[in-house]
Amino acid sequence: MRAVVQRVTNARVTVGEEEVGSSGYGMLVFLGVLTGDSEREAQRLAERIAHFRFFADDEGRMNLSVIDVGGQALVISQFTLAADGRKGRRPSFDRAAAPECAEPLYESFVSALRELGVPTETGRFGASMVVESANLGPVTFSLEEPSASGSA
Repeated sequence: MRAVVQRVTNARVTVGEEEVGSSGYGMLVFLGVLTGDSEREAQRLAERIAHFRFFADDEGRMNLSVIDVGGQALVISQFTLAADGRKGRRPSFDRAAAPECAEPLYESFVSALRELGVPTETGRFGASMVVESANLGPVTFSLEEPSASGSA
């Protein structure tokens, strides 16, 4: 499972003309589910991200998590994070989990964030979305939770 996590002042996602999710100060998470991922990876990555210290403390050092600062999350499914662009000019998506496997794991990740106390909104799985954000810093991290099967 892969995630790109951005520290944001705000973020929102629309499908067509409808706003389907938004967040204030906190984080925008793009989540890609890979073949071989399971509940274990969803839970572990949610735990890592909820406690990942990338918010500034009083001295300006990245010592605080989204939980510590009372931040929010907007989580967007993004299968393109599974892309392999090492060969040729067109990415391969062979490592992306099939939608029927990926959607429950995406929902599990979101539920885990909420259970950890992070107010979380989402995009719409599988939809074409427009995501807007104000990246604070800018601060962006790429995180991965390898699957137990070792396919990640």
